[in-house]
Amino acid sequence: MPTSDTAAEDNPKIAGTAAFSKFMAVLQLIADQEEPLTIAQLSAQSGYPRPTVYRILAALTAEGMVVENPRTKHFELGPRLINLASKSWARSDIRTAAIDALQDLRDATRETVHLAVPSDNGMVYIEKLESPQAVRMTSRVGTRVTLYSSSVGKAYLAALDEATRSRLLRSVRIQKFTDNTITDLDVLRAELAVARQRGYTEDNEENEAQIFCVGAPIFGAEGMPVACISISIPLFRKPQNLQETLIDPLLATCKLITQKLSGPGR
Repeated sequence: MPTSDTAAEDNPKIAGTAAFSKFMAVLQLIADQEEPLTIAQLSAQSGYPRPTVYRILAALTAEGMVVENPRTKHFELGPRLINLASKSWARSDIRTAAIDALQDLRDATRETVHLAVPSDNGMVYIEKLESPQAVRMTSRVGTRVTLYSSSVGKAYLAALDEATRSRLLRSVRIQKFTDNTITDLDVLRAELAVARQRGYTEDNEENEAQIFCVGAPIFGAEGMPVACISISIPLFRKPQNLQETLIDPLLATCKLITQKLSGPGR
């Protein structure tokens, strides 16, 4: 007769898997939203009964994985989860390969620099180096941005093969953040075609008013984009000599990191 441990290994439905999946589903919903959600909203979006969602949130709150705003009764990611994520990002190969070059880019441009990686149908910042100047960006490590309105997202899309890019665009739900947000997919595809040729993208107040960004991709060993870098500046500081001041240093940095990840032949 097999031991209990062996029986557990042979059984693909390990005890607790279903409950853990529910916890992860609720946690993912909280992480994916632009705005914090209430218990009622989490119940509606997850499909779980409110008592179930309440128990899940109580457990996640007790462990510091989520926090509740006592005034609004909305839930968002907690400090423990953010701490765990930051440790993972700090050890990632991409961040390790990029950090020195990112610091040089920030120092050369004196503007805020982001390193982002793809996550489902968006991008997530895994590093941010602040501008030394007084007016700075409000983003943070862990911030999720869209593929269609951010310079890192558009840089990632432009660097993909046509089939992968089309698949991702079909899955995107476009939301208008500013008057400049591109909501027409044909217009977006035309811009991506131009970006693919020149090697960089622009975010002209499309994600956030009064913020201008340029972005470019980093490629891995297989020749596929694995991350993107952006330089973000307040619109009033946008230089007239954009190519020399921001774009050339950005492209040189992406090329340097690509070579570290995939070899000098890239």
